[in-house]
Amino acid sequence: MHIKWNALAQTAGFSFGITVAVVSVFALGILALSRREAAVAAQHSAAGTGAPAAGGGRLALAGAYACFAVCGAAVLYGLSLIAGH
Repeated sequence: MHIKWNALAQTAGFSFGITVAVVSVFALGILALSRREAAVAAQHSAAGTGAPAAGGGRLALAGAYACFAVCGAAVLYGLSLIAGH
């Protein structure tokens, strides 16, 4: 039995890199959601003082949705690779 160590190392390195990328994008999505919560809280506190209403963090929410969509697409692609054609 002959093990191709180079191919094993490449696969492990690629898997590690993709894992770090997906986790980082997911963390950015969580960060965007927390920024949205802060924007909504600021909007509610400003609305009580008579200040004009802000956007309410719509851009942060869209960014969070985009990050979660990228993560979901990566997971579905990985599952399709595992399941085969």
